[in-house]
Amino acid sequence: MAASETSSETTLRHAFGNVLSFFILLLIGVLAFSIRLFSVIKYESVIHEFDPYFNYRVTQFLTKNGIYDFWNWFDDRTWYPLGRVIGGTVYPGLTLTAGTIWWILNSLNIPLSVETVCVFTAPVFSALASWATYLLTKEVKGAGAGLTAAVLLAMVPSYISRSVAGSYDNEAVAIFALIFTFYLYIKTLNTGSLFYATLNAIAYFYMVCSWGGYTFIINLIPMHVLLCIVTGRYSSRLYIAYAPLVVLGTLLASLVPVVGFNAVMTSEHFASFLVFIIIHVVALVYYIKGVLSPRMFKVAVTLVLSVGLVVCFAAIAVLVALVASSPTKGWSGRSLSLLDPTYASKYIPIIASVSEHQPPTWPSYFMDINVLAFLVPAGIIACFSPLSDASSFVILYIVTSVYFSGVMVRLMLVLAPAACILSGIALSEAFEVFTRSIKFQLPGASINSQVSAGDNISDSTMAHNDMAKTDKSEDTLKERPSRKNRRKEKEPVEQPSIRSRIEKRLLVLPLEASILAILLLVFLGAFYVVHCVWAAAEAYSAPSIVLTSQSHDGLHVFDDFREAYAWLSHNTEVDDKVASWWDYGYQTTAMANRTVIVDNNTWNNTHIATVGTAMSSPEKAAWEIFNSLDVKYVLVVFGGLVGYPSDDINKFLWMVRIGGGVFPHIKEPDYLRDGQYRIDSEATPTMLNCLMYKLSYYRFVDTDGKAFDRVRRTEIGKKYFKLTHFEEVFTTHHWMVRIYKLKPQKNRIRGKIKKSKSKSSSTSTKRSGARKKNPWH
Repeated sequence: MAASETSSETTLRHAFGNVLSFFILLLIGVLAFSIRLFSVIKYESVIHEFDPYFNYRVTQFLTKNGIYDFWNWFDDRTWYPLGRVIGGTVYPGLTLTAGTIWWILNSLNIPLSVETVCVFTAPVFSALASWATYLLTKEVKGAGAGLTAAVLLAMVPSYISRSVAGSYDNEAVAIFALIFTFYLYIKTLNTGSLFYATLNAIAYFYMVCSWGGYTFIINLIPMHVLLCIVTGRYSSRLYIAYAPLVVLGTLLASLVPVVGFNAVMTSEHFASFLVFIIIHVVALVYYIKGVLSPRMFKVAVTLVLSVGLVVCFAAIAVLVALVASSPTKGWSGRSLSLLDPTYASKYIPIIASVSEHQPPTWPSYFMDINVLAFLVPAGIIACFSPLSDASSFVILYIVTSVYFSGVMVRLMLVLAPAACILSGIALSEAFEVFTRSIKFQLPGASINSQVSAGDNISDSTMAHNDMAKTDKSEDTLKERPSRKNRRKEKEPVEQPSIRSRIEKRLLVLPLEASILAILLLVFLGAFYVVHCVWAAAEAYSAPSIVLTSQSHDGLHVFDDFREAYAWLSHNTEVDDKVASWWDYGYQTTAMANRTVIVDNNTWNNTHIATVGTAMSSPEKAAWEIFNSLDVKYVLVVFGGLVGYPSDDINKFLWMVRIGGGVFPHIKEPDYLRDGQYRIDSEATPTMLNCLMYKLSYYRFVDTDGKAFDRVRRTEIGKKYFKLTHFEEVFTTHHWMVRIYKLKPQKNRIRGKIKKSKSKSSSTSTKRSGARKKNPWH
């Protein structure tokens, strides 16, 4: 009877816990969504940054023309005159996801615009990522750690920076796909279910569709499988978790046009194939061990290992041959930059020029993950007690993500989920120890209840048996007073010994220390919440397309970018070509609907180097380069008047380096004075006469009479000059965007006629009788 009551009480408690967890997860989802709406509340519902504008434009095309036209779309408004095949060069996961959401909403008669769906896609998927974090952490350390990790991820600034409302980039859905793929891998590892293994391959396929960072998954999981094999933790569950992922995942990944045969031909994927061979050799050895005698097993193992080594060496030889045939050893430029942090600065300046590809500073860790940086080591220690396949995977995840985040600041985004998972485990374990210590030492608390609360079944059984034996011998003790007295004498000694064993088993801490520790953890959590809200509201909510500045006379809004793009849209011809540095290509195409020479895809280094060379050349040479590309307008971004630091003058040295990497006559030392980059009176003549300097500082002296640059904090060197081959057609209100038009080419025929009039009639007769030269040859 008592057992049935205990069972029903346990069932009721579990049901209540599941319902409570469900409502907590709903609140976490609301928190993850709402904390990312500061950009809409403070500014407006607008797309942020640069890359999201291309994704938005592609999504518009998809919803308007359908999926088949999307796969076959050749975009002639980018990379003129080359163009770009959109369907074969873009990761379609984000676009297809947002397009599907828009189609479903419109099917339900919810008439939201494509822009609105794009703006709120990232906050919605941040809630899904929080729930996926709960599922993953629950598989590792239980529901309490899962809920803690989920609420930490919902607010972590590193993830907020790439998922605020309006940040319509690939990472908006890719982080969810990353965490969910890891969850299904751990779930398969724990259950050995082929159903979850198939779902894992499908989740990996969605990750491949969404982001190029899928290579992190296909290298991290093989590393964990190899770690399990080396440490003697091989099992059939490990085989089921890995083998279907490699086979189905690779086949599905090759269906994505931007990946294609790279799924089997590039070095980023070779580790998975090598481990695939190794796990089959190990599986064969374990199978043979189960069906043969020990003596025959030794002979068979020798044979299998010999054949296995031959196969492995053959596979390695093939891989080495494939790798050796590639100048980059089969690795992409970004992958080589991760393996060798100095590679990009030496050989691919276009990658090194991107700010998010730079190594992070120490303060950026505190800014992006805050107190989680101090909780991660505690979480790693907790994962070792006890060490399981799932916890070892989380440890490997945090170690690799810490390294990659130290190489490239953009990959702080990959570190954030791992830091939240381990911090959630650390906080959950700490709260469990401290609350258990307080509960154990409460006045009137019985030993048996404390043992039950700590789930120490053996100790509770031992105490229960001792009490049962005491009750059973009660009558005998009444007849034997001497033994009864001895029992009474031993009882005070025996009871504390049981209590001391329970305290040691439950890791009970002093009451005052436990209360103080809980208060400190609550304070730490409050500090984390305040920091995350501040980061979401102030640091990461401002869209780069609209800038603000706070001064003594109030808030100033700088909407120069949209002002410039609107001018281009309304005052230029539809087929006019606009040249600018590649940062602004996506925005120009999406907002002004004009053809650009280069954009943020950066797939053609020579084309970008051509634009960089034009910006670095004197005015006449630059005019010839742009005229050969059929350019009508040149756009430059200038922040010297209002103090905007991300202008083209600050990016100019990268234009020189990229241009000089293809055209050797452009040399960086020609633009430096004693190794320093200067634009004042000490600047070099090459710098003062290049096109970028002239287009940025033309008429700048008219603003304040001194031509003082507020970004470089100095007066410019060359204040008064005229443009001979370009004319200014538009400058925005705050001088942040300046647009120039190429002057038409001089009429050479008219000049020849004037020259011919001064010559003698005999010379003109000879020339008229001469054969006319074809101008096209």
